[in-house]
Amino acid sequence: MAEVKYFGLTPTGKRATTAANMNAKRWFAWVCLALMLVTEFFLWRSNQERDAAVAEARDARQKLHETETALEALQNSSAGGQALVAANLRKQNDALAAKVSALQKNLERIQNESQQNAQHLNTARDALAMQREHLQQLQAEQQQAAMAANANACINNLHQLAQAKLQWALDKAKSTADVPTAQDLTPYCKDGVFPVCPDGGTYTINAIGEAPTCSIPGHVLPTQ
Repeated sequence: MAEVKYFGLTPTGKRATTAANMNAKRWFAWVCLALMLVTEFFLWRSNQERDAAVAEARDARQKLHETETALEALQNSSAGGQALVAANLRKQNDALAAKVSALQKNLERIQNESQQNAQHLNTARDALAMQREHLQQLQAEQQQAAMAANANACINNLHQLAQAKLQWALDKAKSTADVPTAQDLTPYCKDGVFPVCPDGGTYTINAIGEAPTCSIPGHVLPTQ
């Protein structure tokens, strides 16, 4: 007996579509998580480099300050044999000033990279949170699709029982008030097997003049 479809898609088609969407969302979520972890690593490394650069720049400024102080003290002292020492201090001062300038530029670069990595990390976190919401939505849709698929399968079973009842009544010359048993209808069912509700509902065969019913709400033959 051919399967009757009361919904737009067959149960198999709904499950396949929902499963494909779920798999795609899961893969995208894993990609977002991987990007977030990579970004966190780069952010941590940038912070380490920044801290090291800050410490190095602080030391260089301290040395530069000490050199400038010594140079000022030397300039205020007697000229005598201080010229050579003053020249050396000026060279040290120029070198330290250049080092401080380079360290400051490097520190600014590291800070910019750290800010960019922080922005990337926030973006990855937002994307991951969005994907989690989408996954929750797809899971809810999957549950609804499963419920609809089971309802569709049960309605097909009820339709099969209704047809089996009519055939049994014709073969046995029964009236609309007669009530067949499951054993009576089994030979008229598909593959000689009495159908079972996929959600565990109980079928009530009823009289020939009444439609069979299921104990699960919503598992009802459509009125004709």
